[in-house]
Amino acid sequence: MRILVLGGTVFLGKATAAEAVRRGHEVVCAARGESGAVPGGAVLVPVDRDVDLGPLAGRHFDAVVDVARMSVTWVRRALAAVTADHWTFVSSASVYADHSTPGGTATLDPVEDDPAAPMTPERYGAVKVASEHAVLDAVGDRAFIVRAGLINGPGDPTDRFGYWPNRLSRGGRVAVPDAPDQPVQHVDVRDLAAWVVDAAERRTTGTFDAVGPANPLSLVLGEIAGAVAPPGTVLVRVPEAVLQRHGVEPWVGPRSLPLWLPPTHRAMMFRDAGPALAAGLRVRPTAETALDALAHERALGPDRPRRAGLPPEAEDALLRDVA
Repeated sequence: MRILVLGGTVFLGKATAAEAVRRGHEVVCAARGESGAVPGGAVLVPVDRDVDLGPLAGRHFDAVVDVARMSVTWVRRALAAVTADHWTFVSSASVYADHSTPGGTATLDPVEDDPAAPMTPERYGAVKVASEHAVLDAVGDRAFIVRAGLINGPGDPTDRFGYWPNRLSRGGRVAVPDAPDQPVQHVDVRDLAAWVVDAAERRTTGTFDAVGPANPLSLVLGEIAGAVAPPGTVLVRVPEAVLQRHGVEPWVGPRSLPLWLPPTHRAMMFRDAGPALAAGLRVRPTAETALDALAHERALGPDRPRRAGLPPEAEDALLRDVA
């Protein structure tokens, strides 16, 4: 197959291109080429999606995979420039309007690109909705729309999941949110990439929540600890009131505890994984992802400034408060 990956130089795009190359497909990656190299065996066609797809315009591919992060303009431009028998668009679970109640299917109202508008999770989700609509309007029943949840594993640029194997590998008393029953869902980038390539090969279509099964936060952290923590490591549950008093943010940020969600978003990681699993998504054990994420963390440098996680001094203050 001739597969076009719109992206292909970082994280999911790169993992998808690498998986397609591994299976013997002819892979073209369309990107500026400034964020990294394409996988060995793939061909980079430099393009600026803010302008056009340049030399790719008018070409036909067996499959296209678009990982456009937040630009319905990019999505429409690609749909107008190239054709394909199968079109994957990587969307997001952020498209849903309600993250507080399990099972909700209503999505946000779509919005257009606006570089002057503040970046918020709601706006991100609404642009993704507009992008989904653009794909469905253009390719109809040839579309495979992947509403990804938390993607983790090697190459993760968000630092969210990786914080935990990094921190737990150092042992000692580890501050964790006192929310043991909160659901957590994630998917290893390599498993999601494999499913995207599977879908292109099998012509799988439809819209899916691309997540693994939901498990309690205490179980997920326990599996990570079991894989990487030295003997004697103690997970110290910190009440949410104490976390808030210390200015610890949920989910993401330079002073946060990743995987922890506020009550308004507790259902964000409680989507139905059944349809995706039935359609071929296979997820590896959390412990395996944790070990590989730890190797990635160590390659980057565990003491670097982080996008998510607690600085050591902030964690020490929390632990003193609950001693």
